[in-house]
Amino acid sequence: MALMSMRHAVKVRGGGAVAVVAVLALTLAGCGGDKDEPTGTQSSSASKPSAGAPQGSAPAANQSSSAPLAVIATATGEEGVILEVTEAKRDGGGFLTVSGQLRNTGAKDFTHTTAWRGNELTGSGESVAGATLVDKTGKKRYYVLRDTEGRCLCTTGVNSIGAGKSLPFFVQFPAPPASTAEVEFSLPTFATATVKISG
Repeated sequence: MALMSMRHAVKVRGGGAVAVVAVLALTLAGCGGDKDEPTGTQSSSASKPSAGAPQGSAPAANQSSSAPLAVIATATGEEGVILEVTEAKRDGGGFLTVSGQLRNTGAKDFTHTTAWRGNELTGSGESVAGATLVDKTGKKRYYVLRDTEGRCLCTTGVNSIGAGKSLPFFVQFPAPPASTAEVEFSLPTFATATVKISG
């Protein structure tokens, strides 16, 4: 009925007929396009992964991060505490990051951690800021880097390690020359450990 009324109006109004017919044709063409394509086609196709996208990348990353790292150096400390270095890696910005864990193999909680902070960066609180690196080839000693507020670029809040527990740590130093392949890593109360550099 609406179409017939519109055609009748075209005959009566004469000069405006062409404009009305053009609008009607465009409206009908738009309606026809909606019927041909199911609603929500674009959103459903966008949510599907592309054929070339890798599947299950997040679980794979979780698996690799949970895998234990190999210990590359060990040093013994007081009361059954062992320092284990798992990596000494050069970073792009000219830094060397040493990371690993402090493991308490004793039967009691270990709380004598004050010496680990050293005497230089006491503002960092209980930490491993007392660590040093020695490049025997270049005959140079490196100290822990600090931020603009004088705090160490290292693990802080190190006030105890429970019996049978371990505590991860990291310490950042200026990187020795590229020709240096290994360094001696020291933390107060521990024996010195020789560490190979990667990266």
